[in-house]
Amino acid sequence: MFINNGFKEDFLWGGATAANQIEGAYNKDGKGMSSADFVEFIPKSQRTGDHNMDMTSEHVQKVLSDDYDGRFPKRDGIDFYYTYKEDIKLFAELGFKAFRMSIHWSRIFPNGYDLEPNEAGLAFYDDVFDTLLSYNIEPVVTLSHYETPFGLTEKYNGWVNREVINHFVRYTETMFNRYKDKVKYWITFNEINIINISPYTGGGIISDKEDNPITASYQALHHQFVASALATKSLKQIIPHAQMGCMLARMKHYPYTCNPEDVLKAQQEDQANLLYTDVQAKGEYPNYYHKFLADNNIDLEITDADLAIIKQYPVDYISFSYYMSLLSSVTPEGETTGGNLMNSLKNPYLTASDWGWQIDPIGLRIVLNELWDRYQKPLFIVENGLGAKDVVEDGKIHDDYRIEYLQQHISEAKKAIEDGVDLIGYLAWGPIDLISMSTSEMSKRYGFIYVDQDDYGNGSKKRFKKDSFDWYKKVIETNGHTL
Repeated sequence: MFINNGFKEDFLWGGATAANQIEGAYNKDGKGMSSADFVEFIPKSQRTGDHNMDMTSEHVQKVLSDDYDGRFPKRDGIDFYYTYKEDIKLFAELGFKAFRMSIHWSRIFPNGYDLEPNEAGLAFYDDVFDTLLSYNIEPVVTLSHYETPFGLTEKYNGWVNREVINHFVRYTETMFNRYKDKVKYWITFNEINIINISPYTGGGIISDKEDNPITASYQALHHQFVASALATKSLKQIIPHAQMGCMLARMKHYPYTCNPEDVLKAQQEDQANLLYTDVQAKGEYPNYYHKFLADNNIDLEITDADLAIIKQYPVDYISFSYYMSLLSSVTPEGETTGGNLMNSLKNPYLTASDWGWQIDPIGLRIVLNELWDRYQKPLFIVENGLGAKDVVEDGKIHDDYRIEYLQQHISEAKKAIEDGVDLIGYLAWGPIDLISMSTSEMSKRYGFIYVDQDDYGNGSKKRFKKDSFDWYKKVIETNGHTL
């Protein structure tokens, strides 16, 4: 008889970050420019309703000019490049079993297409991994987390060009050979589905350079699928015991009403979200995707060799981010949410974060069960957290709202395990305050650790603990029994 009372003894508790949001030192020790280095901070009062992170050719040229006066917070991050030992010590105090981070590709291959790696960049990550391992913290490493080297954008317009596959394989094989004794868990592309929402963010693509931007983004996606499979092949050859995961921004769609047309719409939008894991976990394009391409007159260059490599090298586990659920309707009329990149009709049964993201803990249990039923592969929550406006009071931050959010989501994850789901771990997004991916703000804070820095880079950058720090420490100490 099946009985599961909760988190396994080797459950991977920890936190998750991205190089472009924490490291800084964007032009130090041989690092080249990346796509993230061109993302400008726009104050909320100046943002338009269609604000997004994509670049136009005209804007890129303005940014590259010597006299352009803009603020690019991801170039500075939170100084992790210099403070990683201090920060990792705090992660160890929290009791982390795992820490998800990414490699800044342009720190290793400054232009992306270089033939030889930058030794200073490799040495930096050697030190980071050694520091993590000294505290028995397992590195979980994302190879590409919205950090396409800008050289690849200039030369190829990013992932639209098949040549980028070869450069990615060179980069990944360099990583595997260098860190084969230090890293066991790898992820190819962060939130790979974002390439069809923001092509520049996900693929270093400047869409106005393309005659057919939609076809270009789906062609780029295909190239990433091939690259992911080839990277998995290399990993198995170089580090046979290592694990490769894919990573999806899971956006669960509910029907807005019980109208069967809304139910069908929700199913179709869920399929569109799950395409990415369908391909990387099952190793083939699903029939509904072939229909989508035909219905939209999207003609892709896909070879038999591409399909063979995708089929032969699926991922070992499925990792995903979960922040919100969305509503689907054939007649989308009514109040909408204000979430970045992904808006939705407002769900009357849910509350929302300061940034308009609908808070749905039960949705996490639903997602975990659906993913497990669909793939029967181990699952890994590698991003979940609450972006909020923290207020410092007498040198302290009483973030009960963050504790409540995480408490509810972890509780639902535990219930999913009791349902029979195989869950590897839970990594809270932004365990230390960092630069927001979507808005480049610092005021959108996720961390258990506060960083004294504002949206304009002002502040001492001093770190100190929020109330949630001690709470999460207790969660890890008790393996999730105390929430």
